[in-house]
Amino acid sequence: MFPERFGSLYDARAFMNELVEYYNHEYPHTGIGVNTPANVHFGLAENTSTQRSEILAAARAANPERFTTRGIMPKILNLPQHA
Repeated sequence: MFPERFGSLYDARAFMNELVEYYNHEYPHTGIGVNTPANVHFGLAENTSTQRSEILAAARAANPERFTTRGIMPKILNLPQHA
């Protein structure tokens, strides 16, 4: 992922800007309920968790044979609580 060398300071900064953007806005983190840091920060993660639960319940109802557990809903990871 990281290049062995950067052509210039500008290239290094551009690379890091893209990496930070991806890490904060696109990459889902398991420690925060498989959400992005930006979604948690801006208060969008709770809605995402609700949507995931609804979609998962509908998929399970439509295709119960695809789920290995019977009668037990898969767990959606909880969001971290504020300290």
